Amino acid sequence: MQTTTEQARPARRERTQAILEVRGKTRISPRLLRLTLGGEGYDALNRNEHPDAYVKLLLADPASGLRPPYELEELRESSPELLPARRTYTVRRWDDEKRQIELDVVLHGDGEGEKDGVASRWADEAQPGDVVAMFGAGGGYTPLAETRRHLLIGDHAALPAIAASLEVMPAEAVGEVLIHLDHEEDRLELAHPDGVELRWLIGSREELVDAVAALDLSDHEGLQVFCHVERGTTKRLRRVLVKDAGIPRAQISISAYWALGRIEDQFQAEKREPIGKIDD
Repeated sequence: MQTTTEQARPARRERTQAILEVRGKTRISPRLLRLTLGGEGYDALNRNEHPDAYVKLLLADPASGLRPPYELEELRESSPELLPARRTYTVRRWDDEKRQIELDVVLHGDGEGEKDGVASRWADEAQPGDVVAMFGAGGGYTPLAETRRHLLIGDHAALPAIAASLEVMPAEAVGEVLIHLDHEEDRLELAHPDGVELRWLIGSREELVDAVAALDLSDHEGLQVFCHVERGTTKRLRRVLVKDAGIPRAQISISAYWALGRIEDQFQAEKREPIGKIDD
């Protein structure tokens, strides 16, 4: 009889990979590219109604010769260096009738190599007919019907979730949206209820923190907060919202979407370490 240490570990259960085809792409701002992906694989996605629904793209190095779907468990055992990179993106829009989704990808660098992101390079080079594997969709934030005041705080990476959230709010919704961008020309025209003030903070992330700190957040009743930005900025905003303003944690959807100077693999791994913790 095998001892516990001798027993084989149970095989990792792999989620279903949704394989979608590139149907089109549009540059909607100098640094934001919208991809339309669809096909039979649409049915394999865990469709949900949250405006912040996200998928994880599986992007293999083109030099590997691998094509989706990927035998991930086999690659982990035999060639871990060939495992596809995983990159997380919010679904900007679902189209059940056409069985397709739209993803907005922030473009980095100038196409000259390592300073470009894996997903950024893939999106910029993608052509109609190319296929991509993904897992999803996750997500958990939805503007509540009983909300008296909405506060949405984000940056370039959070734009799709914020835009989708504004679109599902009732016409009588009230609140504020504060969005940080590095460049003025990347502003978008976002549809939003008349009672929701939309403010763009261009340049320093310090301006976003200061703008949130300047809000009167003394009345917590009926307040719902969405706050998803760069990790260091998210930590500072959490202090403003939770410690300084005293907003109950249950009323806030908050996490970092990315971290300055980190690729997603490092960023995700650090979530399990003190540096990656948002709540302290």
